[in-house]
Amino acid sequence: MPSKQLPGKTASPPFDVRAFLESAGVSRRIVRFARGAVVFAQGGQANSVFYIQDGAVKLSVLSSAGREAVVAMLGPGDFFGEGCLAGQPLRMGTAAAVVPTAVLRIQKREMVRTLHERPEFSDRFITHMLTRNIRIEEDLVDQLFNSSEKRLARTLLLLARYGKEDTTQHLLPKLSQETLAEMVGTTRSRVNFFMNKFRKLGLIEYNGGLKINSSLLSIVLHD
Repeated sequence: MPSKQLPGKTASPPFDVRAFLESAGVSRRIVRFARGAVVFAQGGQANSVFYIQDGAVKLSVLSSAGREAVVAMLGPGDFFGEGCLAGQPLRMGTAAAVVPTAVLRIQKREMVRTLHERPEFSDRFITHMLTRNIRIEEDLVDQLFNSSEKRLARTLLLLARYGKEDTTQHLLPKLSQETLAEMVGTTRSRVNFFMNKFRKLGLIEYNGGLKINSSLLSIVLHD
């Protein structure tokens, strides 16, 4: 049931994190990365937090045996590298741009100061972290119980930011099928097979890029 608005009151606009970071005196630096460039590497010093303006970033972890696992794919409006705020001295994983990407780099001390002094920003950041935790739990359940076809469909919807208020067109950043296979936990040949299937069913479209149609959700919801 929708909430009622009090007479004479107007709904306040949502807090614009990007505008706040760009104009509220937060000391930060805009850094641009080419496709494939490393934002930070596993084992490097953790002394700053990043906010994605444009593009996409892949977070991955390399095991002692040399096996890489993709932890998350992030897009505009996402923070990453926040482990330093909890006392993490070294990066637990690697962050790399999967398309040309622009990020705001905020030093740890500046981020801590802003969180303490600006409650509206602090609330938004906490919401972001809680959402990320829920996403991680959902990804784990997805890996444990769903087929590779469902996992691929869900991954494509998440990458296209399906359901996000700031997204009108569900266009996917350019990603290789090898990267998708790493994220889904399957082989490139399986990804290729399912992508062709989705295209033939009209669930995705190739037209100067990869467009994800909302009908792809039917694969995720199908028992």
